[in-house]
Amino acid sequence: MTQAHLTLDPHFVVGRIDRRVFGSFVEHLGRCVYDGIYEPGHPSSGEDGFRTDVMELVRELGVSTIRYPGGNFVSGYRWEDGVGPREKRPRRLDLAWHSVETNEIGLDEFARWSEAVGSEIMYAVNLGTRGVQEALDVLEYANIHSGTAFSDQRIANGTTEPHNIRIWCLGNEMDGPWQLGHGTAEDYGQLAGKTARAMRQIDPDLELVVCGSAGAGMPTFGQWDRAVLEATYDDVDFISCHAYYEPIDGDLSSFLASAVNMDRFIESVVATADHVKAVRRSEKTINLSFDEWNVWYLSRYDNVDKITDVASWPKAPRILEDSYTALDAVVFGGLMISLLRHADRVTAASLAQLVNVIAPIMTEPGGPAWRQTTFHPFAITSRLARGVSLELKLESPTTPTALYGDVPMVDAVATYDETAGAASVFLVNRSLTEEVTVEIDASRLGMSELSAETLHDDDIHARNTADDPDRVVPAPNTSARLHDGIVTVTLPAVSWTAISLS
Repeated sequence: MTQAHLTLDPHFVVGRIDRRVFGSFVEHLGRCVYDGIYEPGHPSSGEDGFRTDVMELVRELGVSTIRYPGGNFVSGYRWEDGVGPREKRPRRLDLAWHSVETNEIGLDEFARWSEAVGSEIMYAVNLGTRGVQEALDVLEYANIHSGTAFSDQRIANGTTEPHNIRIWCLGNEMDGPWQLGHGTAEDYGQLAGKTARAMRQIDPDLELVVCGSAGAGMPTFGQWDRAVLEATYDDVDFISCHAYYEPIDGDLSSFLASAVNMDRFIESVVATADHVKAVRRSEKTINLSFDEWNVWYLSRYDNVDKITDVASWPKAPRILEDSYTALDAVVFGGLMISLLRHADRVTAASLAQLVNVIAPIMTEPGGPAWRQTTFHPFAITSRLARGVSLELKLESPTTPTALYGDVPMVDAVATYDETAGAASVFLVNRSLTEEVTVEIDASRLGMSELSAETLHDDDIHARNTADDPDRVVPAPNTSARLHDGIVTVTLPAVSWTAISLS
């Protein structure tokens, strides 16, 4: 039988896990907002039109922060359109996703919804078609208590207390030719720097995210990040990373090793940020906000979903509604392992997105809401991963891939919460055919109780649907044993496992 070995030592720490790593993303895109979180007339909706069944699932998911309102959408967004009396709000063309935005939901409504689900807003300002003044205006509206034009307008609109948004994104994917207002790194860096400095004149303690590369495959990757940070290093706290994964030409082995690519992406951006730090002789460290990540069948959008005729742009079209499989959930769990493995530098992240659009939660108008397969690794990891991420000693056989060469068959990360006397280990078996038995030396942690659950299906393409919402769910892993500080567990092929120790 194939075997792997893992050693845990609480003295070897990668970094403290920031709860913001378990963030998500709500964009005005497809049915994420309308017919997603918001559906007046649904049996579960309250007077505000928000679906309470969706809210319950968001709470269960364990989402810490929610990035809003975009995404590509934000580069054409006028935030003023979404505040004030609904009957006076304009309908606008959304050039990003070829649809019509009604502005029924805006900052005030979304802030109330976020508070109700227990999440913090990460707000993105438009640096595509707008700039410094508009960013200052929305900051004043959101965060100033009273006594100014925009703060008093918020109060008149029914929100007495400020929203007190602490973390702000300076635009979105400005290196992408698809982005409204796309330009050079130098031009964007100057605008982002001016915007950041202006916003800090209102509140110097804001946390600001500057746009890094939209993906590691961008032709300007590395150069863009360096140039933007050279222009903004003293003015921002984070640089953003975005990455999506799908199988290419049926290559499932490489798909299962997607976290290898995420690891390299993170480490490249860290190296670039630290290079700028060294050149500037700065004492400040820039961290990473991995504020878009997921499995996304992007080719489907280009080939099937994309709407082209402007005369037929609809409200809330059914686009990007990927139906996730057991295989996708295992890859997804591996991406979460990568984020936790870099807890010292990845201190914020946003699963894109939250409802209906490449999302862990799906809904039908007037009908049910249900958990996709990817819901489970996120919810379990968010619940268990506390304290610090540990530096692991992992010995594993390898498995071949076309894209990344030979990679470890088993991927893993461990977390340790000394105060709670608890630890967790998250593992993926990347093999398409072989189960593997893992021995975990946890003797230095002093644990005596164990539980384990595994997400696996004999049909790796099985998925959850409205008619069969629990087709793929985690189940207790009855092979797991703990004796004298040594854990043994068998991982099925193509599986994700969470082990809790206390």
